[in-house]
Amino acid sequence: MNKAALADAIATKVGASKKEAEAMVEAFVDIVTFELKNGGEVNIAGFGAFSAKTRAGRVGVNPQKPSEKIQIPPVTVPKFKAGKGLKDALKNRA
Repeated sequence: MNKAALADAIATKVGASKKEAEAMVEAFVDIVTFELKNGGEVNIAGFGAFSAKTRAGRVGVNPQKPSEKIQIPPVTVPKFKAGKGLKDALKNRA
């Protein structure tokens, strides 16, 4: 499911217009991104938690010259931890 399909599903589910649903999806993405950029976390009970994690720097291998080592800098990456409600729903789908 892509962003447009999600907006359509939300519009149908809550009885909003397609344009309003697209704005809701965009607002959700913007809010989560803003919170993670500022070191926050977004928890949705029963669904999961979005957070930002700093991956440590490390020494890697240059793929173009395998004998050459390169330093990979630390980077902040998004993380999602599924909540109990989501996990249970997926376990019981079979």
